[in-house]
Amino acid sequence: MVKLLVRDRESIQEAVRRFRKLVERTGIKKEMRKRERYEKPSAIRRRSKLRAERRARAQRLAL
Repeated sequence: MVKLLVRDRESIQEAVRRFRKLVERTGIKKEMRKRERYEKPSAIRRRSKLRAERRARAQRLAL
């Protein structure tokens, strides 16, 4: 849960801007997009395996 205290003499636009940054940093937006629809466990495993392979390939190329 994100809480934002509005400062003295802070405009609504500034408060909304700070709120958006706070939500983005906490990862709430990313989590919401992820939960929008059901993903099969096999698809999750496949995606994480591909991500790991890409990471390993990038690491080999960096050396």
